[in-house]
Amino acid sequence: MNWLKRIFRRVAAVGAAVSLGSAMPGLATPEALAPAASEERAGPALWKVADDDTTIYIFGTVHALPEKLEWMDETIADALGSSDELVTEIDLADTADAGAAIASLAMLPEGRNLRDMLGPEDRKAYEAALAQLGIPLSSFDRFEPWFASLTLSTLPLIQQGYSPESGVENTLAGKFAQGRQRAALETMQYQLGLFDSLPMETQLSYLRQVVEGVPEMKDKLDEMIARWLEGDADALANLINEEEVDPVLMDRLLTQRNLNWAEWIGQRLEKPGTVFMAVGAGHLAGDESVQSVLARRGITVTRVQ
Repeated sequence: MNWLKRIFRRVAAVGAAVSLGSAMPGLATPEALAPAASEERAGPALWKVADDDTTIYIFGTVHALPEKLEWMDETIADALGSSDELVTEIDLADTADAGAAIASLAMLPEGRNLRDMLGPEDRKAYEAALAQLGIPLSSFDRFEPWFASLTLSTLPLIQQGYSPESGVENTLAGKFAQGRQRAALETMQYQLGLFDSLPMETQLSYLRQVVEGVPEMKDKLDEMIARWLEGDADALANLINEEEVDPVLMDRLLTQRNLNWAEWIGQRLEKPGTVFMAVGAGHLAGDESVQSVLARRGITVTRVQ
């Protein structure tokens, strides 16, 4: 189990902050993802909400990336540099204790076994996915399905050299001037609790979905990150929405959080200043995106690039 303990913190840093494992961009090499020299791209999408004395930039992130992938352009850098406050989903320092938080939440009651909870066909597919990823079959026997799902969604990133240290949030934090204000929309404990409080039926459905997607995960995630780099929010939304996702999972991990964040933005507009808000790109795509919620509330969102 030592290898599993070692990835607790990394899985939490990458996975707890994503809406769905299937919506996590990643896995291609930097060279494969970068546009050809002759191609022009707008860069990752950036929006803003503003009134007379407040500007809030809204930027869609990828929580883990390869070390050498270049994505920050002049427009993003200027927006960050002009901001008084950097707001992320969680306080990045929270991930230091993520292992203990996962261990306290994710264990099944004594005497229960994850593989015994699966039907014959689901168990066969689950064990095949573990074998494909080089994971011992008994690794998650004592864990709830949500944790197995989260790990199966993020471990391929880790295996391919993707790291939260190279992710967008850490890059932004590293370039944000010392002494300026930082804030978080949620806590790590809250995000993990979103998974842990899912009904068991939904957890098993989530695991089934992730297991089914393992053979095609690389190609789908490569395409998602390519669309992110191009700033093509519509194409990214289509890729995310084409996945068959349990509605309870979507509501808990995506829709309700977007509503909360839109409420936060509305309240923050009442105070002056410039804010750079960075959240997972999946939250800024589709009919229930943060921008769509804001528009329904009469708050204008402008695409910067």
